[in-house]
Amino acid sequence: MPSPLFADRPAPQPPAHDAVDALIHRTRRLRGDVDAVRRDALLFDEDDAGQRRQRALYELAVQYLDGLDENLGRLRAGLPGQDAEGRDPEGRDAEDATAPETPGSGSPPNRVGSAEWNLLTDECAWSDELYEILGRSPGSAPLSLDDLPSVLLPEDQPLLTAMVTGCLVDGRAMDGEFRIVRADGRTRTLHMTGEPVLDTDGCTASMWAVLRDVTELRHAEPAVRRTGATARRAEHDERTDHRMAVELQESVLPPWRGSPPLSRQGPGTLDIAAHYLPSGSGGLVGGDWYDAMELPDGRTLLTVGDLTGRGVPATSAVAMMLGALRGMAVAGIEPGALMGHLNQVLETSVQPALGSALCCRFDPATSLLSWAQAGHPAPLLFRHGSGRLLPPPDGVLLGAAPHAPYEQDEVRLFPGDVLVLHTAGLTRHDARGAGPEALLALAPRFAQTRTAQECVRSVVEVFGGAERHDDACVLVARIGA
Repeated sequence: MPSPLFADRPAPQPPAHDAVDALIHRTRRLRGDVDAVRRDALLFDEDDAGQRRQRALYELAVQYLDGLDENLGRLRAGLPGQDAEGRDPEGRDAEDATAPETPGSGSPPNRVGSAEWNLLTDECAWSDELYEILGRSPGSAPLSLDDLPSVLLPEDQPLLTAMVTGCLVDGRAMDGEFRIVRADGRTRTLHMTGEPVLDTDGCTASMWAVLRDVTELRHAEPAVRRTGATARRAEHDERTDHRMAVELQESVLPPWRGSPPLSRQGPGTLDIAAHYLPSGSGGLVGGDWYDAMELPDGRTLLTVGDLTGRGVPATSAVAMMLGALRGMAVAGIEPGALMGHLNQVLETSVQPALGSALCCRFDPATSLLSWAQAGHPAPLLFRHGSGRLLPPPDGVLLGAAPHAPYEQDEVRLFPGDVLVLHTAGLTRHDARGAGPEALLALAPRFAQTRTAQECVRSVVEVFGGAERHDDACVLVARIGA
């Protein structure tokens, strides 16, 4: 039995002429805007999966808008107020009644046709466009519903049969796609929608359908899916790399967040705290490090540094550098000579890189801090409520020049002094335009603190905002009173 949904449905009223004009105008404006963006998309990097997917989506959107413009033009051509040739009373063509086409763009090809099969008279009426879509001569007889499956691919014929049966027997609307083989041998994909037409008794009298050639659209969609899958894989790989880099970093950097487990306490000893600040962009982990350890002779090693690169390669290089640095420090090598050896290690590594580093060794017996640097920000020394940068000894970036000399300097520390070591990312590109001056401005706050951890908290409060563009490390050492 036919569905009662269609039995008493009132005939639809045609839309207002001006309303369709406005829709066509808006569609063409939108099409022009999308096409402009699409042309810019042609400059995208072909190796970037996300950008390839975006370009494919733009092309797909342009094709859909072309089809919408085409259908609205046909709708307007059949509205009251136009003559049989589709011209309005002022003599304008329906397609030209709105904003002019973009120069050189041309009108989209006709890809939409219609048909009606009368079940009472066995008559069939096709639009001219449907003949063109199916590749049949305009003078030939239209295919009946029984003959229509003959132009489909064999595997798609059951789908059309089910659609037609559901429409004629059960009164269901049709909506589906199938592939045809034209007389010229070309295979096309058609999207068919339609409904039964009921007589006054509610019985199916005829069936109408609109068929659209969507071959180009379906060709574009796999490209979108493929590039989307590639983008998802790339995103998954990036998340995996990030997780591996974070895990490797956490296994390399000292696990302590307060004072490290040094054996001696009391006057002249160090209270140490450190913190790693990721960049506000949330990107891959950088090559920043900090470390502190008690050496066999009772002295203490303090170091911070930064290697170029991001992700797993950078954190792997950090692990190599810290291993070498700790080994040489335990062997008693002085900071200046140690920097020279690190430079050679980086020069001969499998993945050459550049890096900056700061290496300090504090002797609690003499209160002397010996230190050397390789293209790195100098330590800041805070004493009695004021701070200053320590004059840096000469030293170029690690990996920049083979056999480069690295000088060493010494400074005496006193109880209550606060020493701050940090990587360049802490103050670089800061929203306040600050360099070390922002750190030096913390001197009054440091004078009120009692632990190194409180000093670190102050640094994080000032420099831990999302405006920072690079990873950073800060290490604070406070001389015990």
